[in-house]
Amino acid sequence: MGDVRQRIQEAVDRLVGSGAERGVQVAVYRHGELVADAVAGLADPATGRPVDSGTAFYTYSTGKGMTATVVHVLVQQGLFGYDTRIAELWPEFGAHGKESGTVRHALTHTLGVPGLPAGSTPEDLCDWDGICAGIADEEPWWEPGTATGYHAYTFGFVLGEVVRRATGRPISAVLRDEVAAPLGVADELYFGMPVAEHGRLARLEDPADAPDPAQVFPPDAPFLRAAPVAVMPTAELGNRTDVLAADIPAGGKMTARAIARMYAALLGEVDGVRLLDPDRAAEVTAPAFTGADRLMGNEATWALGYAVGLPGQDGPETVFGMAGAGGTYAYADRATGLAVAVAKNRLTMDFAAVEEVVRIVAAVS
Repeated sequence: MGDVRQRIQEAVDRLVGSGAERGVQVAVYRHGELVADAVAGLADPATGRPVDSGTAFYTYSTGKGMTATVVHVLVQQGLFGYDTRIAELWPEFGAHGKESGTVRHALTHTLGVPGLPAGSTPEDLCDWDGICAGIADEEPWWEPGTATGYHAYTFGFVLGEVVRRATGRPISAVLRDEVAAPLGVADELYFGMPVAEHGRLARLEDPADAPDPAQVFPPDAPFLRAAPVAVMPTAELGNRTDVLAADIPAGGKMTARAIARMYAALLGEVDGVRLLDPDRAAEVTAPAFTGADRLMGNEATWALGYAVGLPGQDGPETVFGMAGAGGTYAYADRATGLAVAVAKNRLTMDFAAVEEVVRIVAAVS
């Protein structure tokens, strides 16, 4: 796989050299072995600090894959099941007709609670008890399990509160103890990242031609009901100290090599560690729900917590992972044994860097 390592390095150097990207990491595992760990560009243009393999990036929704993985590990341990009603663990959630909502519904974005409480602010995102109480008091947009719609923020808060109620620990601690530490990456996978570690983070930046979120969506767009403009994924939001330190498990702070390692450990063993047994891994990564997304309008296929297929494509069904706003992505492919991650700090509106890496990996896999 030396060729793929060289070609990926050339690709990220080209992306940064052209000005399309500021700083990039790419990591590739194949059958549990790290075969590429490429970096290029700057983590912080203001200081000239370069990206290295240990630079952490706030990758927004790419972190949902971490949330789903935590849930699967706990289901495997017997703490709850996919068809456990959320209200059994979190009674307040059952208010206003949500009592039938299950963990499975939350994982497949079919829970019917895609929206944050009206007027939510960045400060609200950092108030765990407050935001969860607000979500619990909402009325469902549809009967749980009957339709899908992207739960941009509520995916993380609902499942995170399920984890907290079941274990007595915040989801950040469970991620560390049950996923990251066994894989040797406890200092590279975070929901809330300790402030003392923030010097390792890449600074996010918006591209010069970034549109105003208020102009992208009409005022009555369902997505704006779910994620108000004040908490849209921008560089300003993602560079805030309070947001970086808070548990917001709809996203995550990570290195490419760490999140790729996690996906590799869902496929099989990585240095003797396997996160899920083979039958469970096959179950949770297979398509579980397909339908028109009521918020975004696209046809969506979800496994249990992971999107199925590559960004902008219908397939292949053997691929599962999560993309994040700004063009980051991490995924695994059951057919090839590959786990791939791209992390970057310029929040572009496309997945050009991901598409380039996918082409290179596909040519040699």
